[in-house]
Amino acid sequence: MELAELLKEAPIIIDGSMSTPLEIWGAQTDSDLWTAAALIKHPDLVKRVHQAYFEAGARITITDSYQTNVGAFEKHGYGEQAARRLIRLSAQLAQTARDEYEKASGVHNLVAGSIGPYGAYLADGSEYRGDYELSLADYQDFHAPRLEELLAAGVDCLAIETQPKIAEVTAILAWLHDHQISIPVWVSFSLQDPQTISEGTALTQAVEAIQDDPNVLAVGVNCMPVTMATPAVETIAKVASVPIIVYPNSGAQYDPTTKTWQTTTGQTSFAQAAVNWVQAGASIIGGCCTTMPKDILEIRLALAKES
Repeated sequence: MELAELLKEAPIIIDGSMSTPLEIWGAQTDSDLWTAAALIKHPDLVKRVHQAYFEAGARITITDSYQTNVGAFEKHGYGEQAARRLIRLSAQLAQTARDEYEKASGVHNLVAGSIGPYGAYLADGSEYRGDYELSLADYQDFHAPRLEELLAAGVDCLAIETQPKIAEVTAILAWLHDHQISIPVWVSFSLQDPQTISEGTALTQAVEAIQDDPNVLAVGVNCMPVTMATPAVETIAKVASVPIIVYPNSGAQYDPTTKTWQTTTGQTSFAQAAVNWVQAGASIIGGCCTTMPKDILEIRLALAKES
């Protein structure tokens, strides 16, 4: 089953945060490698996170490759080939969890290869500001090793996610075309507000800039406060010609100094919000940073009541 086929069953539930379960279960994520460090020290926990989300009802899990790139691993003493093996491992762990779940349940789920922005490599919160500039060639050189390894591992689709800049997204999409690669892709932007992506471009303009690409099967937003989700989906729905994806965080604030998320009280329940996202036009929904399998379970139960 491919993403296009699964979309016939929309709304589709995807997974939630990788970092928060890892932290709760004992992995350290407060470095510039963030969750990628677990691929080195705790691959068993990475697999466990994927398993937990499948058990909660996710139909798509996202690989632990958001912050994986050759340059980051090289800073920690790993050569290019070792770095590439770790990137590929992120896909293999998700696929193993998927296959084991399918054997037990009979349900076939999908694995999305995460392509985080260059700003994530900077490890200073730049993916929420977009205050960096690279040439098209530099963007492509940065992303190519990760793309090559995830594609070689056989991921079902790509999640070009938490993207603050249109130019970076179009560079990645161009790389796929230049290499004659056809694969389902979703693109999700980070936001300043429900109408504006992080670099300051209108969200509608960002959607229109990429949605006609033949590989793009869905567009949307992720890792913004849950309170932004419904108005952001409503904004996208004004111009979208493809399905809409939304997966917010719980409303926590990222501290780039400590590399941690600071939660707040009175956060909106995902169960309360999920139905609103679908009613606003979203076809693919889930959670991002600081969410847990219980949040994905809440979404599944809330949508089941509506069906």
